Amino acid sequence: MLVHRRLYAWLQANPGKVNFWQAIAATLIFAVPFLLTGRGQYVEFFLSAVICMALGWRRSHPVAAAAVQAAACILQLFLVPVTGLPADIFVLVTVYSLAAFAPRWASLAGLALAVVGGALFIFRYFLFPEPVLRDPMINALDLVAIEAVVLVAWTFGDLTRTRRLAVQALQDRAHRLEVEREQERQLAAADERSHIAREMHDIVAHSLSVIITQADGARYASAEDPEIAPKTLGVIAETGRSSLREMRRLLGVLRGDEAASTRPLPSLADIEELLESVKRGGLDTALSITGTPRRSLPPGAELTAYRVIQESLTNVLKHAGPKASAKIALHWTPTGLEVGVLDDGLGAASALNDDGAGQGIKGMAERLSLYDGTLKAAPAAGGGFRVEAFIPYTEA
Repeated sequence: MLVHRRLYAWLQANPGKVNFWQAIAATLIFAVPFLLTGRGQYVEFFLSAVICMALGWRRSHPVAAAAVQAAACILQLFLVPVTGLPADIFVLVTVYSLAAFAPRWASLAGLALAVVGGALFIFRYFLFPEPVLRDPMINALDLVAIEAVVLVAWTFGDLTRTRRLAVQALQDRAHRLEVEREQERQLAAADERSHIAREMHDIVAHSLSVIITQADGARYASAEDPEIAPKTLGVIAETGRSSLREMRRLLGVLRGDEAASTRPLPSLADIEELLESVKRGGLDTALSITGTPRRSLPPGAELTAYRVIQESLTNVLKHAGPKASAKIALHWTPTGLEVGVLDDGLGAASALNDDGAGQGIKGMAERLSLYDGTLKAAPAAGGGFRVEAFIPYTEA
């Protein structure tokens, strides 16, 4: 960074120190010389020092600094009768500071007081001592010149105030945007965590349910028929491989693997394969498809329908009990797709036998809400458990 830029940055970061040393320098130049003349000009020194030192607080306490300086200038009219003080030039700095840093009322009051003070200055030091020796036109021009300089100082200060407020507004807006951006990142991260949790639950819960069911069945059945064990182990191995492939695909997406992210996701066309894997797990299923789709659902909506059926069958495997069966119905309506899964298992008892996490039904509801869908899951009237979901068409 260049020297002048570093100096400017330091001046902007330390305005109080800058103003204080400015006041010290002004006092040394405009007040101390009265002590060196040897004429006993202590009043002039004191009033000049007050006017100069008030500059040290022109930013932090502009109203108080202006009040002190105004009091010194008023006393000057009575205690310094011959001529004005050189330090009076700093009244313009105070007028600028009031316009730039003080409240609006103080800014306007300071302007009015400076205008009146300029007129009193002309009257006291140019008219009152020897009014006959000066041309009235010259006095009028002096008055106009002083008031014009005061007005220019106030105008520059008001422009500085406007710029400062504009910069502050931009900084506040940038801060709000940064806060909103951070909130959006947190919401996106929370949504992504929820999405990953749903995917993990659907993949792992279904596969483990099939594996546990096969393992338990094989453990009891192999005692009577040892040939069942190899077949059951094959089903367990195939289910584990399928689950591992899904897990790798999901982890590939999380790592940003382009190849993994472009692999096809399960859709309605894969439901029959899902039912075959469930049948190998010992659950009899029946699928019925009625109606004609008005148009195809988005890939995400088809994945949602697939996951609803998968999760429902997983719950049947876990809670419906032995020798249960399930019916899956897909009905295309003019407004969307209706998905129904009904089992003849334990019904209400299966809901009470949940693992307590409640992630399955909650995950289905969250998935459906992304596509304005609805979910009903409750024990059926004649026994068993019923899951009904509806996914509307996405209107363009």
